[in-house]
Amino acid sequence: MNRRYLSQRVIDLKPSGIRKFFDIVATMDDVISLGIGEPDFVTPDVILQAGMRSLQKGETHYTSNAGRMDLRQALAVYLQDRYGVSYDPASEIMITVGVSEALYLAMTALINPGDEIIIPTPCFVSYEAETLLAGGTPVAIPTYVEDNFQVRPDLVEQAVNTRTKAILIAYPNNPTGAVASREVLEELAKIAQKHDLIVVSDELYDQLVYGVSHVCFASLAGMRERTILLGGFSKNYAMTGWRIGYAAAPADILKGLLRIHQYTIMSSPTMAQAAALEALEKGNQDVEAMRGEYDRRRKLIVPGLNQLGLPTFEPHGAFYAFPSIANSGMDGETFASKLLEEERVAVVPGSAFGNSGEGYVRCSYATSYEKIEEALLRMDRFMRRHG
Repeated sequence: MNRRYLSQRVIDLKPSGIRKFFDIVATMDDVISLGIGEPDFVTPDVILQAGMRSLQKGETHYTSNAGRMDLRQALAVYLQDRYGVSYDPASEIMITVGVSEALYLAMTALINPGDEIIIPTPCFVSYEAETLLAGGTPVAIPTYVEDNFQVRPDLVEQAVNTRTKAILIAYPNNPTGAVASREVLEELAKIAQKHDLIVVSDELYDQLVYGVSHVCFASLAGMRERTILLGGFSKNYAMTGWRIGYAAAPADILKGLLRIHQYTIMSSPTMAQAAALEALEKGNQDVEAMRGEYDRRRKLIVPGLNQLGLPTFEPHGAFYAFPSIANSGMDGETFASKLLEEERVAVVPGSAFGNSGEGYVRCSYATSYEKIEEALLRMDRFMRRHG
């Protein structure tokens, strides 16, 4: 890294703990990956066809900065029908290049130098990084397995000070698979109101829940006006490569995100917007089928890991299991490295998702049932040697 020319902010940024392992995996044969957080399904055909029709019709030009109006209208209907929260598609919804861009826009629009952002951890690797890149200070709040990895509102309250600008939450959660209860979210809402904080709520996995209901944070009393809601199509609809997401917020806040988007992106991919519209209008049956298959895999991997001596709480969202590796006597980096080297099974150390993830690894069940079965057999051999 050339320290002469790069900014100190970039130099200080830690490399992604996920990428490190998958750079190694790419050089190896016969690896079963339980690491990558990506659906193994191809985008449903009805959505694919919509994207191809868009190309065939010559829709290869920019859309408006905020995205196609018909897509924003469909998102407004989706959020109203599903969660009872109302947004004006003309001024309160914008289409982004995946939820990753939406997160970048939110952090950049909100943060002044020195502002603090409260972030429950373990969390997705980008949250702390995007806070730092925007000039803010991430304040990590640990979550615990005894709480099913739901954040403790009292710890959030204790972390608030005069520099606190926002709370960044993500449920259903990556990497733990936790889903926050309405009671916990309502306590967070009270804290946000009491201290006049913004809440950035990443709800990318909102349709991938099992046996519970997802609560949209913006739907809580008094929260629509102080929430930036982030979502997308990558996980629910198996559309990771289409790079299509959205942000919804009150018009005076969304205007700030849109201003940055105008200068950095112009508009999201046109054909991806056409596919996303089709996903909202005709993709429900496919989402149900994929969710059912994820649930089948969830019911295989969680008891399977428990039987191996890797205690795993029951995840109710996304497609991740987060087992404790305490019985192995190893830290997460060592466990993941040895498992990959000895048995060709790839998992991600929990520490990649924050210090509170140490002692765990993330196992994705967004891979086939048969591969999960084989991975569990290999992990059984591994734990017999090291457990």
